[in-house]
Amino acid sequence: MITEVSAHNAAELAWFKSSYSSNEGGECMEVACSLGAVHVRDSKDTEYAPLAFSRKAWSAFISYAISRPVA
Repeated sequence: MITEVSAHNAAELAWFKSSYSSNEGGECMEVACSLGAVHVRDSKDTEYAPLAFSRKAWSAFISYAISRPVA
C-alpha cells in the first residue's frame, strides 16, 4: 500500500461510486485515480484519509474480486 494522501490532495481527486451503489444502503466506497495510485475511501466518512494502492495492486485486487463466486 502507498502512503496516505493529505486531506488537501484527497479533496482534489475526482471520486466516484459504483453504478451498483445506492443511496439507501450506506455501505459504499468511493474510488479516485491519480497518476501513481488508486485511492479508496468510505463514502460516509470522507474526512478520513483514504487508502492508496499502486495501480498494480488495485488491478490484482479487482481481478481476484471478479473471479470470486457471488454468495
